[in-house]
Amino acid sequence: MNDQADPGVAAVLSHRRVLLVIGALMLGMLLAALDQTIVATALPTIAGDLHGLSHLSWVVTGYLLAATVSTPLWGKLGDMYGRKIFFQAAIVIFLIGSALSGLSSSMIELIGFRALQGLGAGGLMVGAQAIIGDVVPPRDRGKYQGIFGAVFGLSSVAGPLLGGFFVQNLSWHWIFYINLPIGAIALVVTTGALPSALRRVQHVIDYIGALLLAGGVTCLVLLTTLGGTTFPWGSAPIAILAVLGVVLLGIFVLVERRAAEPILPLHLFRNRVFSASSLVGFIVGFSMFGAITYLPTYLQVVRGASPTRSGLDLLPLMAGLLVTSIGSGLLISKWGRYKIFPIMGTAVMAVGLYLFSLLGLTTSMLTISLFLVVLGLGLGSVMQVLVIAVQNAVPHSELGVATSGATFFRSIGGSFGTAIFGAIFANVLTGNLVHYLAGTRLPAGFNGAAGASPAALAKLPPAVHAGYIQAVNASLHPVFLWAVPFAILAFAVTWLLKEVPLRKTVHAPQLVTTQPAELDA
Repeated sequence: MNDQADPGVAAVLSHRRVLLVIGALMLGMLLAALDQTIVATALPTIAGDLHGLSHLSWVVTGYLLAATVSTPLWGKLGDMYGRKIFFQAAIVIFLIGSALSGLSSSMIELIGFRALQGLGAGGLMVGAQAIIGDVVPPRDRGKYQGIFGAVFGLSSVAGPLLGGFFVQNLSWHWIFYINLPIGAIALVVTTGALPSALRRVQHVIDYIGALLLAGGVTCLVLLTTLGGTTFPWGSAPIAILAVLGVVLLGIFVLVERRAAEPILPLHLFRNRVFSASSLVGFIVGFSMFGAITYLPTYLQVVRGASPTRSGLDLLPLMAGLLVTSIGSGLLISKWGRYKIFPIMGTAVMAVGLYLFSLLGLTTSMLTISLFLVVLGLGLGSVMQVLVIAVQNAVPHSELGVATSGATFFRSIGGSFGTAIFGAIFANVLTGNLVHYLAGTRLPAGFNGAAGASPAALAKLPPAVHAGYIQAVNASLHPVFLWAVPFAILAFAVTWLLKEVPLRKTVHAPQLVTTQPAELDA
């Protein structure tokens, strides 16, 4: 028996209250998504202030890892005890992590507090998407999920822009402090707007499953992050991480088969919609995050744009994403069908990634903007549509774990993609630097393979500067080209996605008739 909102809750909520709920959820998602990218342009300054250049990547990795491994637990707890209290708990945890991150005086402190932020962010991302399922029927959910997709896209572009602004005009501490007033507003609104569970029942929390899943995923993410960079791929630490990750996940599967209330029910993978959506999400996350990570590198290093300017240059990506994210949501609500959108979206995304492989030293900003629009149009048709499909295909009692599962696989795909494409870029760059800087006298202390800021590059001798940006530009081409076949693979998998007519009620009809004990009286 699960603790759920009243099955008639969507019917009794006024339109005004639904809008209040959606507004609060959007603020929560904005907080979590914004902090994935806002630190990007501030990292060099943070490393200089805290004297921790060697640990720089962990400021981002710690956040993403904590957010990823915590999503299944947040989803399951929301299903078991009601989502309101855990969404608010996630806000509080995130705000505490933000305040402490801003007060950090060492890199180790910042990494730890960023992980605390990520723990809250996992609950915000899953909670925001799952609570929509509590208050809006699947047939009407498209228009709201479209807006959520737009918020996610907006944060991806606005993050680097805001980070650059705060660093240049205030201090890097403000990239964390800005969360406090936004989170406080979200906390106040959710207190009054979100419907509460009507009663509580006894549950068994799958602590062992949660620990095994978190441990296994952490090992695999660390493997792809550290392999080929910090440690050689064939080294003992990488081998240990690989074996430990596989063993922990194997034990996790055995435990979940016997758990009374598994954190990630294995029977969900027998659901064709869930399994196909999770696979598409993993592949899209792999190709999208892995490739898009290097767009700022092209704009800042090859084109010489400032961090703030590169954020503005990415606005066409947001424009394309806004059009299809909102547009597909409205059409899904009107037609009650969704399969065509991820099919079209992954196809357009593959075209956009291929176009990026054509970027050169003299490509006009108009052409670059058009390429960004194409990619944005593709992404906007995929991400949130998959969430709608999954939520529509499972019983309401498993809404949280299904939503968190879909989010989990997309995040894992992004982590793997970023690491693998990073290895491709680093290996190709080494050879291209030898080629383009051959016969050129390098300044003392200059290490092209280690990277350099745009300001530092501007001070290089003209011959070295020209050779370096040519090497970087040539090294970016295979990154985008390798992303194309993965996008095509996602396109192929979307055809396996089963089209289930979208319900006009929050709860599945079969759940009301066959499992009434799971609903609140």
